[in-house]
Order: sequence, then structure tokens, then C-alpha cells
Amino acid sequence: MAGSKKLQDIKVAVDAVVFGYFDKKELQVLLIQRNIEPFKGGWALPGGLVLDDENLDDAVKRELCEEAGIKPDFLEQLYTFGNVGRDPRNRVVSVTYLGLVNPSYHELAADSDADDAQWFGINSLPELAFDHQTIIDTALKRLRTKIQYQPVGFNLLNEEFAFSELENLYKTIVGQEIDRRNFRKKIMSYGLLNETDNFKKEGSGRPGKMFTFNQEKYKELEEQGFYFELK
Repeated sequence: MAGSKKLQDIKVAVDAVVFGYFDKKELQVLLIQRNIEPFKGGWALPGGLVLDDENLDDAVKRELCEEAGIKPDFLEQLYTFGNVGRDPRNRVVSVTYLGLVNPSYHELAADSDADDAQWFGINSLPELAFDHQTIIDTALKRLRTKIQYQPVGFNLLNEEFAFSELENLYKTIVGQEIDRRNFRKKIMSYGLLNETDNFKKEGSGRPGKMFTFNQEKYKELEEQGFYFELK
């Protein structure tokens, strides 16, 4: 019939940008090495097609577990990517997720259609399959914005940490120097850190106190309409 349109033949996938952080190193991104075509042997974000009877959140958690053996501490929807030609096999729309983990609490284990799973520095990424570099760029922009108003950075630290580690983490994520005195003053004014009895020796200076994140205090402040403003 003239002017008729072809019916949809679109597949839905999920992909995850999972950030990790090792003390005094640049921000890390989790990648898997594909063992199927296209881009066999290349590096990509963990992800795959959603099953017919599967919710999106369940699909991304399954893919992360199957391809890298991890369960992120923080996971939220990021953006939907659906340009024509982004996958050479089919028309695929990908619902992407932003995840945060502390790598020291997660042992990577590649399985399913992945030969390997590794952490890569955000500034040292290999050439990536599909449009995954664009997806990572979008996730990094979201993280840099989000960390200014929500304390998601604590998901990347050990349960107990020195203040210098928190400071360095924020500096690493935003990609620039921060006002150290102002940063400390604001963080401490929120009452979100609990002092511990432990200290950590760093460099030639005296040992610094160790802290833990007060999750209950943050939830209490959030219910009151609290805005985590660091700028």
C-alpha cells in the first residue's frame, strides 16, 4: 500500500556505566571484553537485551551479575540511547544506568558473553564498541552534577575513611582542584560524618582522624528538604 509504514522491529537493551574509585587514582569505569560479534574481543559496557518477562531494573542487575559478577551499591537510570545504526545487527534502543561501587568490596568475575571484566581509568579508556564512549561521557557529566547536590560519593569509599580520601575523591570526580578549607567546612557543617577512634598516617604530617558516613543523619535531613550544596 502506497505510503504505508513498516511495522516496528525494535529490541530493548540495558547497559550500565559503573564507576569505581581506588584511593589516589583516577575515577575508574567497569568494562567487559566481548566474546561474541559484533566487536568480538573489543571492550564495551556490561549489558544486553531485556528478556520478554523481565523488568528493566532486573535486567541490568542480571547483566552486571552475569558479565562482571557485581551488584552495585548505587544504581539509577541514566538516559535512553536509540539512534538508528547504533547496533549493526538490529535496531536496538538501550536504557542505560549509572552505577557506583567500591571496587575493594567487589571481586570481578566475567561470565556469559564476556571473556574478561576490568576497571579502566576514565582518562585511559580503550576504543569502545557501539556508542559506549558517548554513554560514558553522558554518565560522567551526570555524576559530576549529581555529586554537587547528593552525597553519592560515599558509595565509592571504604566504610571508614580519612577526610583527605573524601576530598581527593571529589577532586577526582569533578576533574579540578577544590577549595579545601571551604569543602571541609561545608561537609562538617552538615553533620554527615561520624568520627571514629582510629587514625591514619599520611605522608610526613600527623595522623588524621578516620570517619564513617552517617546514613541515618542524611535520610533525616533529606526528609526535611535538605539540599547537599557544595559549590
